[in-house]
Amino acid sequence: MSFAAAATRIVILCFSTLIPSSLPTSAHAEDIDTEHLFGFMIGTDVGSLGERELQSQTTGRFSKAGGQYRALNQELELEFVPANNFRIEVGSSFGAFNINGVPGLEDRRQMNWQGASLDLRYRFLDRRTAPFGLTFALETHGNRLDETTAEPASNFGTELTLAIDRELVPDRIVAAFNLMYEPEWTRFSSTGLAQRESTAGGAIAVMAQILPGFLIGGETRYLRKYEGVGLDEFAGQALFAGPTAYLQLSERSRLTFAWSTQLWGRPTASTASLDLVNFERHQARLIFGINF
Repeated sequence: MSFAAAATRIVILCFSTLIPSSLPTSAHAEDIDTEHLFGFMIGTDVGSLGERELQSQTTGRFSKAGGQYRALNQELELEFVPANNFRIEVGSSFGAFNINGVPGLEDRRQMNWQGASLDLRYRFLDRRTAPFGLTFALETHGNRLDETTAEPASNFGTELTLAIDRELVPDRIVAAFNLMYEPEWTRFSSTGLAQRESTAGGAIAVMAQILPGFLIGGETRYLRKYEGVGLDEFAGQALFAGPTAYLQLSERSRLTFAWSTQLWGRPTASTASLDLVNFERHQARLIFGINF
């Protein structure tokens, strides 16, 4: 059994043990809120006016082209909604790395504070009153470690996301689409070398509410990596897909888990069937949030 299959089976087993005691017994589906429904994507909901949330987001990235590669990012975020259809999120993150024998990367085993982020979202269309929901998000971050090599660096990036979603079956099935573009600037502290790169891509997801407050589905992402912030020189591409599960733990708390595996990819000037130079083989994300 592969590592991805084993991990997915464990997650499903964990959720199956939680369902009987955690979910309401009513057979009526609850309203679907897509704000925190997905793992690697975003929905168009942004919360209600005056709403405040504390969120923990843990992201793991595993396996490169040879050797051992594990990167873990733990981010704590504070979200609040100061105006209708507008959400602000500020966050701080720590990074942990275990890199050993990976071609092109120095061996590292460390954990340190990584950086801070600011996420702004504005909803232009509400799917409850329009044919579909439409939200634009701008997330900017500054890091003191390179997220791939773990080298000390000054790293700045901005991720622009256009999100669209629509309920295919009211309160039962929802579909979402994201269009993403992320330019990044990095200057490595040890050498002074500067690097500019960008990532662009699209993603789709479908989630179904099988019990009140419990949704399962999947996300598929196609990503392209470029040298230069203006999509200058193509460097590689990858297709990721995997399951997502969302569980409403209580009226104020929630849990989201997503696992994504690279199904196909290719770095430039290569005949490989996976791009393990610009991307990882597996990615996982666990999100816990609570309103206060």
